[in-house]
Amino acid sequence: MGIFDFLSGEFIDVIHWTDDTRDTMVWRFEREGHEIKYGAKLTVREGQAAVFVHEGQLADVFTPGLYLLETNNMPILTTLQHWDHGFRSPFKSEIYFVNTTRFNDLKWGTKNPIMLRDPEFGPTRIRAFGSYSVRVTDPARFLTEIVGTDGEFTMDEISYQIRNVIVQAFSRIIAGSGIPVLDMAANTADLGKLVAKEISVVVAEYGLTIPEFYIENISLPPAVEKALDKRTSMGLAGDLGRFTEYSAAEAMTQAASNPSGGGGMGAGLGMGMGMAMANQMGRVGPWGAAPQPNTASVPAPPPPPVEHVWHIAENGQTHGPYSKAALGRMATDGKLTRDTHVWTAGQDGWMTAGEVQELAQLFTVLPPPPPGA
Repeated sequence: MGIFDFLSGEFIDVIHWTDDTRDTMVWRFEREGHEIKYGAKLTVREGQAAVFVHEGQLADVFTPGLYLLETNNMPILTTLQHWDHGFRSPFKSEIYFVNTTRFNDLKWGTKNPIMLRDPEFGPTRIRAFGSYSVRVTDPARFLTEIVGTDGEFTMDEISYQIRNVIVQAFSRIIAGSGIPVLDMAANTADLGKLVAKEISVVVAEYGLTIPEFYIENISLPPAVEKALDKRTSMGLAGDLGRFTEYSAAEAMTQAASNPSGGGGMGAGLGMGMGMAMANQMGRVGPWGAAPQPNTASVPAPPPPPVEHVWHIAENGQTHGPYSKAALGRMATDGKLTRDTHVWTAGQDGWMTAGEVQELAQLFTVLPPPPPGA
């Protein structure tokens, strides 16, 4: 009896996995040194896949169903084991159960703000966060690319890598989209589709897919949000003058409707504000705009005098232009005489400096010789 108990415990004849966690993606069936009995039963439930690894090589992959482990059900393992059709030996293989259901409500977010050029605000920064789901579509590839020999692989071990892929794709798409920040909330669905398409290409190399991807919020830095709130408040207030008048009228109405509140204080306050409103209305034109002052009788100021610049012709060559102040210094130094030919814009041909009234004054600055000299 004892020998049969030993033999029955030495061989495994039922293989299955019941997952009682929410984040386990891969679980390795523990043989504990025992061999798997030829013809053993393998149960793969819905949302699972079973992958056989024999001597470090990936062998057969089983989808949901009930299997008897025989040569006809394990073609790859049969080839690796070099079994003949009549061979009935137990075998040693590692069995990994892969969870192929969706892992939902996984979070992603930008660790650092994303720099972009907004058409309205110019260079600015935004943050974003949302959720996504992930599912294993190729258990064999996922096992070889990500899991390796890990006996129990959870979603937390790969979520950080997926978040990096998401943030990189989101940053590239949002920066190149050209969508104004104020319009991003209305385009989160389309942006989410673009990001999901981008990251699906990358995670497919891991044997994964992203069935769902959501952008829940796109936010601006606090300083920009504060400035935006101010701008919104100013837009709601509209014309500050009319807003002030409306506020004063409301306060006057409330004060006049409660004369007993302060022993006549309300009535006095109402009268005072009414007078202020009357004065204000007296200064307002018939169409609600302040009357413009009558400027018809006020003559317009004369235009400023035009400052001329002059060219000088000497020995068949011209030089200049010179301002009147520069010509005055030249007259003082003797470089400009009454016979020097000069020209300015608007003048009809060359004239001597003495013929130009504006320049002739330069030669009469010094006083004439005293009488009797």
